[in-house]
Amino acid sequence: MAKKEKEINLDDLEEELVDTEEDVEEEIEEIEEFSLDEISEEEEISEIFEEEVGILEEAEEEEIPKEEIIDERIYVIPLAKARNGPRNKWAKKSIRYLREFMNRHFKPESLIISQEVNERIWERGIQKPPRKLKVRVTKNIDGLCVVYLA
Repeated sequence: MAKKEKEINLDDLEEELVDTEEDVEEEIEEIEEFSLDEISEEEEISEIFEEEVGILEEAEEEEIPKEEIIDERIYVIPLAKARNGPRNKWAKKSIRYLREFMNRHFKPESLIISQEVNERIWERGIQKPPRKLKVRVTKNIDGLCVVYLA
């Protein structure tokens, strides 16, 4: 089936063009009323930076909720015991042994191992984790323990 073509009247097109030209002229007039001479370049720059600094200050205030840390300790965790068994599982066992060590010594409700500690264990691959690891552990009021690299 062929689509029916809509007949276009030239008079209607001319009227539409005139209407759109009037709208455009009104917009242009509004823009021309504003003068850039009133504001110097230094004022413009300072206003922009003030807005950005205000946004950054608000973001920093929101991002730093202060938690009350009950306890903070530094441990040197021996991971050599994780080397028993297949060589291709040593790094996995080191992470598991680290969790067991923290549960035994700190008794947390929940434990979080930071990304940098994890990367240090996996740094040389699955077959060669470090034999010892020095970590800093913090515990807050809620019983949440976080393991950081010392």
